[in-house]
Amino acid sequence: MNTKQISVFLENKPGAVYAMTQVLAENGIDMRAFSLAEASDFGIARIIVDDIYKTTTVLKDAGFVNSVSSVLAVSLTDKPGALAQALAVLADAGINVEYMYAFLSQKTAGAYMVFRVSDSEEAAAALSGRGFTLLDQDDLAEL
Repeated sequence: MNTKQISVFLENKPGAVYAMTQVLAENGIDMRAFSLAEASDFGIARIIVDDIYKTTTVLKDAGFVNSVSSVLAVSLTDKPGALAQALAVLADAGINVEYMYAFLSQKTAGAYMVFRVSDSEEAAAALSGRGFTLLDQDDLAEL
């Protein structure tokens, strides 16, 4: 199950993240997960949203360069060691984790990880084969 993530490229200057999130707020877009990484001149905001098409459209119309990529969203039990167990499955399958970030849901009281991995199909098979629940875009929209 692949989930879509939007990467938004932002100048590394005061107010850049605010401007992007304000555009999302003004258009009623609900972020499910958010990660921000920076470099010297720019940053990359990675977001999971309830409506991919609407979000990419409003961001583009507002002048934000963005791209859509596939990631894995995995439900974890909210207890010590749960992430280590998921990472062990990926390591045992020889799958490299390029990056990851976490989010919680108040509606389900669940803990979730978003993984960008070297092989999404293998990772999905390995994780689901070991009892982990993978989420698709519709599942995330309901969180």
